[in-house]
Amino acid sequence: MVFTKDVSILTNNGVDLEYAVGLLGDLSFYDETLEMFLEENKTRIPNIAKYKKDQNMADYAILVHALKSDSKYLGFMSLVDIAYAHELASKANNIDEVNKTYDKLRQEVDKYTKLANEYLGKSE
Repeated sequence: MVFTKDVSILTNNGVDLEYAVGLLGDLSFYDETLEMFLEENKTRIPNIAKYKKDQNMADYAILVHALKSDSKYLGFMSLVDIAYAHELASKANNIDEVNKTYDKLRQEVDKYTKLANEYLGKSE
């Protein structure tokens, strides 16, 4: 695989870029998907927080499922694992578990958002 951007920003920080590009086909489509992920998260992450606060686990589950799926396509595997745990907890209506581990979810989202912006040459 030949990459033209500084992919070490991603690969040195836990992104499985080879897996992601294998799924998406090429780096330019990866970059487009990454842009869409960042754009989607501008509304998705505040809504996840709102649904958690409102204890609306049905809608919370839908959004963390989408976060998990998008993260998998982008090779954000540690975020995939955390989002999946949140999906299972919210589907089980386990609000205590969601609340207990929410900060870790947000830390991972913030980590990958920062990496994505750095890789794409954007400010947050």
